Amino acid sequence: MSAEVAPLPVVDRSDVAQSLRDALLAAEFTADGLLELLGASAYAALARSETVPALRATRGERPLETLVRLFLLQQPAPRERAAEVLPLDACLESGWLRAVGADEVAATVDVRPYGGPEGEDWFIVSDLGCAVGGAGGIGSGQEGVVLGVGGASTTLAGITVRTPVGSALDLGTGSGIQALHAARHATRVTATDLNPRALRITALTLALSGVQGADLREGSLYEPVGDETYDLVVSNPPFVISPGARLTYRDGGMSGDDLCRSVVQGAGEHLNDGGYAQFLANWQHVEGEEWTERLRSWVPRGCDAWIVQREVQDVAQYAELWLRDAGDHRGDPAEYAARYDAWLDEFEARKVRAVGFGWITLRRTGSAEPSIVVEEWPHPVEQPLGDAVRAHFERVDWLRAHDDAALLGAHFTLAGEVVQEQVGLPGAEDPEHVVLRQGRGMRRATKVDTVGAGFAGVCDGSLSAGTILDAIAQLMGEDPVSLRDRTPAQIRTLVEQGFLEPAPEPVVEPGAAVG
Repeated sequence: MSAEVAPLPVVDRSDVAQSLRDALLAAEFTADGLLELLGASAYAALARSETVPALRATRGERPLETLVRLFLLQQPAPRERAAEVLPLDACLESGWLRAVGADEVAATVDVRPYGGPEGEDWFIVSDLGCAVGGAGGIGSGQEGVVLGVGGASTTLAGITVRTPVGSALDLGTGSGIQALHAARHATRVTATDLNPRALRITALTLALSGVQGADLREGSLYEPVGDETYDLVVSNPPFVISPGARLTYRDGGMSGDDLCRSVVQGAGEHLNDGGYAQFLANWQHVEGEEWTERLRSWVPRGCDAWIVQREVQDVAQYAELWLRDAGDHRGDPAEYAARYDAWLDEFEARKVRAVGFGWITLRRTGSAEPSIVVEEWPHPVEQPLGDAVRAHFERVDWLRAHDDAALLGAHFTLAGEVVQEQVGLPGAEDPEHVVLRQGRGMRRATKVDTVGAGFAGVCDGSLSAGTILDAIAQLMGEDPVSLRDRTPAQIRTLVEQGFLEPAPEPVVEPGAAVG
């Protein structure tokens, strides 16, 4: 870690953290208060690392304006004004603030208000310049810098399954946002990081958010936890595929996508039965190799997997993205060009043509025939998706337990907010094809044939699948046996993708007619 990184507040003064928290809340330094003060435009600009609109909106002397400029915009504040809002002496003594000359004070860390899923007022601590949407000052090359909340962090938090569990592991905790979320539904939370500075910042995040501390352990990957197992493992690892590690928070230091592969493969032996492991990752698209097969090979034995590729960038786009993230585009043009060239050399040597980004979820089942779904879905989804992820694996379990005969005897209901679209030329008697579209969750769309559309349209749980197909066969003048033989595969797909949901068989009262 670079010696230039600023000193951090002490982590063993819970009394100061509580007093500071009380002061922040009293001044409405919260996610809602921030939005109300700044307005939608300036608030959105912060997510793009643009601070000028927020600076313009905080020119007054109200307590909230002082706190925003001090903790979020890295502006010194007059000592007298800070003393009116904060426990000044305690903050100076414990290192949350530092003196600037005789008349001003400045924050030593960024503090960003963050709204929890149930309206909790949390605060994410990060290094200076790293709270407002990314690496706003990372160009200094400080290796151990710790970022605050970014899009990747909130994406992982949104897709994580939030059922009550006994134990959770946050691998590579960074500023502690995943540990903060896990503390809501896990009895015991362990958070690890190779960067000791990140562990101290996580402790500050938890303390300032009023959340019970996690078990913080320093080390790489799964080394700090030995052979311990968990009900939930989450990680937003340093997944960037780069020629050499420069920034701890993003560059894993392994060749290619080996770090992401190691994180995924290692999860299997650290999961309890029924436990989930959820990751963000990058992976290489290598010439002559199917990217889907590459990812299938990562899945550990005994685990089901659902892998979603959300984005693909060619190698030039990818190099430019992360060179800009490091601030290289603002430096010497020759040095920028040399680093760009080195990045492309690295990709060329490994025959990498593009890089994919997405989500990987594992569930430990011990099944001899695991379900591994690898798909591309770059379209908008509805966050949070944790319930949709859990439901996916519940449907996988159900399908695995039902052969085609059992499937035809089962009852189904059409999932909520599914609509049917008919696509064809204007005035045509029949549509070219029919599309079922989800209004929630993954917001999938899938083509179905006439039988599939008719089947889905009458699924209300009252009739078995076989009975519905027999009725469709009669209407279409088809052989019912043939229709029963060829349709289960389509039904399985509709169940797997969440368009149809298995329903309990209706209870038939004694003496009642059976339909």
